Amino acid sequence: LHARYVLNLLHETRKHLKQLPNISHVSTCYSEEVTVCGDLHGQLDDLFLIFYKNGLPSPSKSYIFNGDFVDRGRQSLEILIILFTFLLVYPKEVHLNRGNHEDHMVNLRYGFTKEVMQKYKVHGRKILKMIQNVF
Repeated sequence: LHARYVLNLLHETRKHLKQLPNISHVSTCYSEEVTVCGDLHGQLDDLFLIFYKNGLPSPSKSYIFNGDFVDRGRQSLEILIILFTFLLVYPKEVHLNRGNHEDHMVNLRYGFTKEVMQKYKVHGRKILKMIQNVF
């Protein structure tokens, strides 16, 4: 995805998240199903498998992602792009909790910073700065 679109997505995500309270209370009725996911750690195939088995987020399919979206795997940025897009399209059905890997120092150690810089050589620093701002 072109850097301009990534930065635009990050800007819109940040704007959306700033409107939300620091703690979100999510409830559902007994007949509604919620899929809770955690620790994707840059494994895009895992996210695709979750969507394959449970369906894509939609007004009738809610998801809670419990952080640790990035680091370790090779496709952390792609996971963020997908999750942030679903968050903006379905803000009442997609909930993102921050994990300990959504932190600048952890990203330096476990590979996310390097991944972004390799994928976006020219705009990498700007994208990383915006991602940290979103985190």
